[in-house]
Amino acid sequence: MVKKIALLLAVFSLSVLHFDANAVVILQYHHVSDDTPKSTSVTPSQFSEQMQYLADNDFTVISLAEAVDSIKHNTPIADRRIVITFDDGYDSIINNAAPILASHQFPYTVFISVAPIDAGFKGMMSWKDITALSDQGVTIANHSWGHEHLIRRQGKETQAQWQARVEDNILSTEAEILKRTGQSVKMFAYPYGEYTNKLEAILAKQGFVGFGQQSGAAGEYASLTALPRFPVANAYADLASLTVKFSSLPMPVIKQNISDPLLVSGKWRPKLELTLDTQDIYPHQVMCFIQGQGPKKPIWLSENRLSIQASSDLAPGRSRYNCTAPSKTKTGYYWFSQAWIRPQDNGQWLEE
Repeated sequence: MVKKIALLLAVFSLSVLHFDANAVVILQYHHVSDDTPKSTSVTPSQFSEQMQYLADNDFTVISLAEAVDSIKHNTPIADRRIVITFDDGYDSIINNAAPILASHQFPYTVFISVAPIDAGFKGMMSWKDITALSDQGVTIANHSWGHEHLIRRQGKETQAQWQARVEDNILSTEAEILKRTGQSVKMFAYPYGEYTNKLEAILAKQGFVGFGQQSGAAGEYASLTALPRFPVANAYADLASLTVKFSSLPMPVIKQNISDPLLVSGKWRPKLELTLDTQDIYPHQVMCFIQGQGPKKPIWLSENRLSIQASSDLAPGRSRYNCTAPSKTKTGYYWFSQAWIRPQDNGQWLEE
């Protein structure tokens, strides 16, 4: 009898682990076109294949608002939930992506910047296009006024002046979206995926949820001002690798020693220490990847604390540390990504 009760408790425990994933995978797209830069593009045929795969394999595409609400309130999110987002507002969204998404009745969000639309830049949607999408139920959200590098100060700008400028940028963009579409969802995608703790603080102060471009599933362990998304483009648009990401889980990071992506001058090999809940992870199966340097096994400092550090200086610009581990009880890999941003040795930024 005792053995039977123990067995039932073990089965119950595993079932709780299985259903308590509380995670959603957010995909980030830019262009859906055969004729745009490959670094930020998927072809219409690739996009169609990806959406058909989701439809054929029991995935449910939910709105970004539904996902955020669940994460905010730590309410359960059913397994195999996907969110689709687009950055920038390119016309290939309405021309190529929208019909495919409509055929599956998939909800999605488009993050837009105002200035390129106002200027009528080639390849951008017009306000008429954007309001048409909004009228169809598409979520229109904030991507800054002019797609600026918001983390950078201008000239001799003080910290207070920078903060005032950035707040005005974000709030002016939100007001313009409200004026044009009637929507104000207060969700913000960082241009270039660049954010810092100071920029996160601005979003929190103004009641915004923030989204980066660092990879990983979004869930209870992620910051609401820096939720991860999986970029889908070029080499990262291959369906074989995407299927692994579709079923990914949020790495259970309880604590980390560095959360700010902006590297301090000269400290170009950040030593990241993570404390994990290892209940559903075998520590020896955790593998990390240093962008530009390849795979690297972490060093375990205790039963649930690891460190990972680049072997050589990270290159100027944007980079990441990624760590993954298979789940003991679920289908899928736990996934964590820490974004880094570094200037050049002279303190100047790379031109982009």
